[in-house]
Amino acid sequence: MDVSFLGGPRPQRGVGVIAPFDFALDRELWRWVPDEVSLHLTRTPFVPVEVSLDLARLVSEHQTLGDAVRTLTAITPEVVAYACTSGSFVGGVAGERAMCEAMTRAGAVPSVTTSGALLEALAELGARRVALVTPYTVSVTRALEEYVAQAGVTVTGCAFMGLTRHIWRVPYRDVVGMARRAVRGRGADVLFISCTNLPTYDVIPQLEVELRIPVISANQVTMWAALRRLGTRAVGPYQALLDETARAWPPVLPEEEQQQEGWT
Repeated sequence: MDVSFLGGPRPQRGVGVIAPFDFALDRELWRWVPDEVSLHLTRTPFVPVEVSLDLARLVSEHQTLGDAVRTLTAITPEVVAYACTSGSFVGGVAGERAMCEAMTRAGAVPSVTTSGALLEALAELGARRVALVTPYTVSVTRALEEYVAQAGVTVTGCAFMGLTRHIWRVPYRDVVGMARRAVRGRGADVLFISCTNLPTYDVIPQLEVELRIPVISANQVTMWAALRRLGTRAVGPYQALLDETARAWPPVLPEEEQQQEGWT
């Protein structure tokens, strides 16, 4: 059969992604990616430690990240993203910047981290007050609060789950419940749902409609920031970070304030 008329394949642009060894949401990352971009994932080495500040430090050592970047260089990605929230905020704002510098030195390409992308997204949205949802223990959650405060952003409320494993199994209904608790009556400009292992893609637009503020998540901001460096846009219908037209919500009607039934 003559297939010469097909041409192609189309040229692809690559985003290298370094994920922790227990990352389980590869397909969620892909949902934000346009057709002309490919993700090339690699993982940090396994360590027998549960989700904690200790694990965050272990998976974000500069040598570990440099080695991971070098595994990607043969396929020449145009940008490398470290897809781990706790691993990129555990050293504070200065630690996050040093992490990006170490990755760029190892691969000679622009680098982003999830926590750096969070601050970028807050700036993009003009947000100075943020509510937080995390699956973490109290100590890891407090470290995120400290990171955000270092950047001059006020944390208005926080809800956390206390998990140390299997975070990718959390159902959407639990994420929604935590979001409502974190935001309720506290005047947040934005809600951030932390952890790249916590599923969020489908809840973002529904929560934005209900809460009437932008809702951003770890995987969303990571892909948005990485793709921005390619000069292209992340794909996410009705997500305020990705679509300026989704940032205007109708006023709350009195009967809606009383009902707030939401969805599960």
